[in-house]
Parts: sequence; structure tokens; C-alpha cells
Amino acid sequence: MPATSQTAPDLDRALTVLFALGTGLAVATLYYNQPMLAVIGAGLGAAPHALGWIPTATQLGYALGIALLSPLGDRHDRSRVIVIKSVALVGALLAAAHAPTLGALLAASLAVGVCATLAQDIVPAAAALAPTARRGRVVGQVMMGLLLGILLSRVISGVVAARYGWRVMFDGAAVSIALFTVLAARRLPRFEPTTTLRYDLLLRSLAVLWRRHAPLRHAALAQGLLMLAFGAFWSTLALVLHAPPYHLGSAAAGAYGLAGAAGALAAPLAGRISDRSGPARVTQLGTALVTLSFGALLLAGRLSPHAALWLFGGASLGFDLGIQATLVAHQTIIYGLDADARSRVNAVLIFAMFVGMALGSALGSALLGAAGWNAVAALSTGAAACALALRLRAAA
Repeated sequence: MPATSQTAPDLDRALTVLFALGTGLAVATLYYNQPMLAVIGAGLGAAPHALGWIPTATQLGYALGIALLSPLGDRHDRSRVIVIKSVALVGALLAAAHAPTLGALLAASLAVGVCATLAQDIVPAAAALAPTARRGRVVGQVMMGLLLGILLSRVISGVVAARYGWRVMFDGAAVSIALFTVLAARRLPRFEPTTTLRYDLLLRSLAVLWRRHAPLRHAALAQGLLMLAFGAFWSTLALVLHAPPYHLGSAAAGAYGLAGAAGALAAPLAGRISDRSGPARVTQLGTALVTLSFGALLLAGRLSPHAALWLFGGASLGFDLGIQATLVAHQTIIYGLDADARSRVNAVLIFAMFVGMALGSALGSALLGAAGWNAVAALSTGAAACALALRLRAAA
């Protein structure tokens, strides 16, 4: 059962803002490297084909952290887990900032991914505090912070890397997380554990939840496919824009995050629609929009460079909006499955997402080198279409 502190009055506006800020700053650390890949490669003397392993390592670290650490939110006080992970994330970011070699940066990137999972301790905390009738709206508000962190991180890192270098960006990220840590230690309420399972049994319960809840399986698989498409696009965009015929730098690659940031505005709206009409409908509309947006990218090779750049912006707006709306709807679905296992059902969903994203980053980088941009766009479109088919089948 929730702690006595976990009542609706405790979820005031200031705490909701802190939750949104924390998720945004934490998850942003996963994406700072993407627009900076060309700059990092020049600084470390790394080959272009090796650079795709940097975001892949970060995303695999996140998936690993979700599977092994996020269930602890049901076993221990979530506020303590959040603070400990925040301190560890500061250390990982500093290690990335001062990595002397590509190998050291890959190790630090893996650690950043593991520790950044504090974002997925914050979202269930907000869901636990929210009244049932407002849960979709509250999750949407917190997720807006998370999604803006994802999208604006690229803008910020692209500009900072172009002007001051990639190491300064990681140092600045460490400072931002340190500031959040101080606020979290002072402001977060205490959360009573909802289970007394031993750690090994806690991990095994993830498989039990997977088998027990078909809606969880559908949500995890569909969102994982969408994130595969997402990862393939964002892990290759900076390299595409750096090469002919565009010849653009990291700031330009990061600027596309501004177009996608508008999609984050769908998060609160998706939450309200989920509360009113049901989240299943939101998942169908969201996956359809993602499929159409990635499909449009197949036309880029037939357009002039100027027109193709506009197409990239419009498509990123569309697929980011669709992905974020679908994610909020999926979280609304799974948080209603088992009130005593919110951290664990969330872990299953986010694990699937980041396995998909890591796979998309690896496949996208390989396809870009072997077959060019159209192959990346085809991969993203196909993955999104499979997610749409899955959501339609689940509703049938």
C-alpha cells in the first residue's frame, strides 16, 4: 500500500515540476552524444563506423539498468533510490567528459545509461502519488518533461559541441544532475516499499508480470518497435547531415530536436485523452502517425538538398509527436495493471524500449554505411508499421 505521504495533496505543482525536471535532465544524458558524434570522432580520432557504438552503449546501459535496478523502486524507498542514482550519474558524466580514448568513452557511456534510469524511478513515483482519476494527466505532465529532455538535449548538445567542444557538454550535464540531486534530497517525500521480495525473486517477478498481463506485452513490443525506428533515425542523422550534399555541423543536427520538441506537447494531451476516451485509441493513432512520418523520409533522396532538410524537420515533428503520445498511453495502460508493481511493469516497458533503440542505433549505423539513407528510412518505416499492426490486432 502507498505510504501515508503518498496522497493527492502531496502531489502539488512544485513537486510535479520537480518530477518533470528530474526526468528531463536524467533522460537527456542519454542523447547528448548523438548530435556530437562527428565532433567526438574528430577529437578522439575515431572512425565513423565506430561512432555508432557510443549511443548504442548508452542505450544498452539504460536497458541493463532498467532490468537490474528499476525493480528496486518497489522494494526500497523510491526517493532514496533516486538520490543514489543521481550521485552515480554525476560521476559517470564526469568520466565521459574526461575520457581519453574511445574505449573509455564507451565504458562511461554504458555507465551513464545505467545511472540515467533514475528517470524511470521518478515516473512511477508520480503515478503513485496521483489520484486514480488524474493519473493519465499527471503521467503526461511528467512525461512532457522527460520528452522535452530527450528532444531539447540534441539542440543543446549540438550548439555547445560546435562552440565549446563535446567535453564541456558532458561537464555541464554533470552540473545539472548535481543540482537536481540537491533538490531531490530536500523535497522528495518518503515512499514505503510495496513488496518485501528478495532481489532475486524481484527480478524473476518481471517474467511473471510479462506472462500474466497481455496488455503489458503488447505495450512493450509496440513501443520497442517504435523506439527501434527512433534510434535508427537519430543515431544516423548527424552523420548524414555532416556528409555531402548537406555539409552541416553538430549544431544543425541538434537543431532538428526543436522540431521534435513540439511533439512533446502531445504528452499532456495524450494523457487527458487517455483519461477520457481510453489509451488504446491513442496508441493506434500514435503508431499510425509514426508510420506515415517515417514513410515520408523515403522520399528524401528524390528531393533537392534544401527540400530534403525541410522533410527531415517535418517528419521528426510527426514521428516524435506520435511516439510520445503512444508512450504516455502505454504507461497509462500498464500503471493500472498492478498497483504494487508499478516500478516493475514500468521496467518491462522501458527495457523493451531501449533494447529496441539500441538495436535501431546499431542497425541504422550499419545500414547507412552499407546501403545509404534509404535503407535506414525503410528500416524505421517497417518497424513502425509492425507496431501499428500489433496495436490494431490487440484491439481486435
